[in-house]
Amino acid sequence: STIVGIVGDIRNQSLADAPVPVIYYPVMTLNTSVERNLSFVIRTIGEPTSVMPAVRDVMRSLDPSLALYNVQAMRERVRASTSRTAFTMLLLVIAAAIALVLGAVGIYGVVSYMVSLRTREIGIRMALGAQTGEVGRMVASEGITLAVIGAVVGLAAAVIVTRSLRALLYDVSPTDPLTLGSVAVVLIVVAALASWLPARRASKVDPLYALRAE
Repeated sequence: STIVGIVGDIRNQSLADAPVPVIYYPVMTLNTSVERNLSFVIRTIGEPTSVMPAVRDVMRSLDPSLALYNVQAMRERVRASTSRTAFTMLLLVIAAAIALVLGAVGIYGVVSYMVSLRTREIGIRMALGAQTGEVGRMVASEGITLAVIGAVVGLAAAVIVTRSLRALLYDVSPTDPLTLGSVAVVLIVVAALASWLPARRASKVDPLYALRAE
């Protein structure tokens, strides 16, 4: 046999399957008992389905007995191959969004509670000359500190847990630093926004009212 070329790795059955060694033989050299199916990939400009009448005419001119079937655009084939994974990822995205909202509400509640417990302290600080901006930054920094600690713990857990999701990822490592770093930044930004309202409220505490508070 003569080797006429080498092709790159392909996923022939599913994007989830790893590439396997494949040998291509000229179709005319195959045993006649083997079912012969030919697949054509046509690069088009514009909507792929618009060229199908011309393709059918060309095939009919070559051999009227040839059957043309299973005609699909490449995006449809890719969508069909990834439909289960896409549905799973959609559920994970919804769960992640809910977790993000709950986390933001939780941070807001914790920081607000901390502010309520420190009302007297804040009043004393402001009576002694602390500026409203300093008080706001102090409260916000506490919320962000909690978020940073949570992000570090969460990243450590993610490195362990995401290994079980390897089958759902394509050409992305479960410990991809860009992905994990982006998630951590988003969580810290959300924590900063969730801490803003308590910080703003703390900066407007009346010192006289705070000093009289129990």
